[in-house]
Amino acid sequence: MYPRSEHNISRTQISDNALKVLYRLKKEGFDAYLVGGCVRDLLLGREPKDFDVVTDADPEEIRKIFRNCRLIGRRFRLAHVHFGREVIEVATFRGEGAEQSDKQMLDKEGRLLRDNVYGTIEEDVWRRDFTVNALYYNIKDYSVVDYVGGMADHKAGILRLIGDPETRFREDPVRMLRAVRFAAKLGFNLHPDCQKAIHATASLLDSIPSARLYDEMLKLFFGGNSLQTFEMLRHYGLFQVLFPATEKSLAVEEEGFPKQFLIRALQNADNRIAEGKTVTAYFLLAAFMWEPVQMLAKDMLKKDMPEYMAFQEAANQALSKQIKIVAMPKHITTAMREVWGLQPKFNARVGSKPSRLLTHPRFRAGYDFLLLRAETGSVDPELAEWWTRYHQADENEQRKMTQPARNTQKKSGFKRNYRRTAQKSPKETQ
Repeated sequence: MYPRSEHNISRTQISDNALKVLYRLKKEGFDAYLVGGCVRDLLLGREPKDFDVVTDADPEEIRKIFRNCRLIGRRFRLAHVHFGREVIEVATFRGEGAEQSDKQMLDKEGRLLRDNVYGTIEEDVWRRDFTVNALYYNIKDYSVVDYVGGMADHKAGILRLIGDPETRFREDPVRMLRAVRFAAKLGFNLHPDCQKAIHATASLLDSIPSARLYDEMLKLFFGGNSLQTFEMLRHYGLFQVLFPATEKSLAVEEEGFPKQFLIRALQNADNRIAEGKTVTAYFLLAAFMWEPVQMLAKDMLKKDMPEYMAFQEAANQALSKQIKIVAMPKHITTAMREVWGLQPKFNARVGSKPSRLLTHPRFRAGYDFLLLRAETGSVDPELAEWWTRYHQADENEQRKMTQPARNTQKKSGFKRNYRRTAQKSPKETQ
């Protein structure tokens, strides 16, 4: 137990609504702690994204205490206490679950399907994933309680699983993705035992529902550390499980150099998040799948298929395979297709086509995608520069830029021939 004098967590850093929940549970005679990522982040001096509470009160008792409470979950029952837009999640201490019952179920691979076994704080700690996520902030005396050496790992910057790593990954293979996400986010190193277990169990992610992997994928790549996360996923063999076609395409070098398009897209996403700007899921996913679509389209173009049809068919094939692994909502895949479909249209710079393209709902995303391609050498930079000038110009300048070039040589030759013919006599002309 680390008393208040031995840690840097202050109540001024904690959400007022989280404090209300903690104090109310304490008043009702229950133990109440902050736990998990919020304690970890507070110790790092960061502002937590949310605050999780754990208690010895069971879900029904929690609901009786808080009128603004809703119970959720099947695998493990949780209480959500609502304060307007802020939701404080309250969980009951989990038990060790030594005996399987109707409250705890595992599949044949050892994965937990249901885990509604309640217990004490001493049992609860062993059901958490990483030591740095198993630190408890006690509202009674403002101390931090540590059963598994989490404070030492936190100080050393080590991400260590509680228990046998391979067993824990088999219980829930998504923990492998969480390990990478936390390591990239916190700047921590994975413990060697954890690294070894990931290499051994990466294929277990195949058993995770594609919809859940989509949710995890959003957490991985939209937290501001997407490039480092991407590199770690590839290092541990996890990226090829999530995006096999993309991994295959990245293995093919261009003129002896690795492909840089996706790396540049990830860097841009991290920069935008750091600047407080938004990053759309469809744009980044379009970047993820661009190389596989390109490779398929090239094969179809060799069969004399029209360019627009080749891209359309390539997109259909690439997405139909990918969504079986990482499910993507239809509005996301539709937007991805539109961004891809705009790329060949940027080649048209004469007549009315450029002005019509400007009115397309996805023009800005398609244009940004074109800029990325130009930056990484997959399209002539002059094309991107032209479109930059064009969409920033006024209407008069735009009309000048899209006028077809006149062939003055042909016209002057026609005039000379006409004059020569006109000077001849009627008989000579006949």
